[in-house]
Amino acid sequence: TVTVPSSNCYALDNSSHLYDFTDWIGHPFEYEGKDFVVRFCKDVESRSQAGYVDFGRYHYFVAGSGSLDFVQNFYNGDLQNCEYSFDKMGRTAQLNILCGGCLNGACKGDLGCICNISYDKSACRAVVELAIPCVKRGPRVFEGFTVGFHPRSWEVVYNGMTQLGFEKLDDQFSFGVEQTSVALYLTAISSLSGLVGKPNFKVNPKDGLEVKLSGSGASGSAPTTLSPSILIVNWRCEKARKTPYAVNISIPVEGYNPIEFILTKSCAYRQRGWATFGIFSCVAIVLSTISCCGGFIYKTRVEGLDALPGMTILGACLEAVSGDDISDQASWDERRYGSI
Repeated sequence: TVTVPSSNCYALDNSSHLYDFTDWIGHPFEYEGKDFVVRFCKDVESRSQAGYVDFGRYHYFVAGSGSLDFVQNFYNGDLQNCEYSFDKMGRTAQLNILCGGCLNGACKGDLGCICNISYDKSACRAVVELAIPCVKRGPRVFEGFTVGFHPRSWEVVYNGMTQLGFEKLDDQFSFGVEQTSVALYLTAISSLSGLVGKPNFKVNPKDGLEVKLSGSGASGSAPTTLSPSILIVNWRCEKARKTPYAVNISIPVEGYNPIEFILTKSCAYRQRGWATFGIFSCVAIVLSTISCCGGFIYKTRVEGLDALPGMTILGACLEAVSGDDISDQASWDERRYGSI
């Protein structure tokens, strides 16, 4: 599973592989000969007896270009003498990261060092070159892919990485027993959407929860940003459990690590299927019909045809059509009971 790291101190390289530097947050790098300190994924400072000068707080981490592997940017540093900086962001810093050693070969220590610092006074911007032994390369992320509960949302998967809460079984993100289906919307960059395959799933534990996939996403239809594919998860609790079921859905992507996430389903009680409901409905209809017919037959035999609803009105209509005087009681009785 390609899960989003627990911090924002991570980056994807130019081949979309994940590098997680969470353990490096706050690690200080000091520049020899100058009181200049970089605290990784935190801030950049210049320290002296007069005090500290802040060159900005960490904002984001991206892949570099050329000889640079990664770039970090720091914004909103001290404003003194930089009141007219771009967008009034104060002092800023850019950290150019090299995986390995400095280009000039000057680097000591297992955790790397600052190779060089330059400062543009007019722009109030410091550019720092840092060499570090980069962490082990992680899985290849299918960038731009999202999964959400709305065509324009990404609660489950964002930018190819499973979001926290859907990377493992979690009671706080579980669906109730009364929810018989969940619709998921899949989007991808149109030029890469053809790499998305047909999803599959596993249920843990295997028995007790019936799961079926449907919709355009279930058949492997290529999702795009403008035309998301819909993956409908239909499920029914066949066996009640105190702990939820975990439905692990995996979407293969050619050339990348698969998209995987877990939907949690609570089954406090057993759900009856539509087939059972249909059988009970049919039985109820048949019994009601038999009961009504039996009642009519009984009343007809005991009280005659006049016991049937509407027979009196029907007789009056026939009298009017035949031209007989319906006010003539004898004529009416004769037709009703016959002549003696």
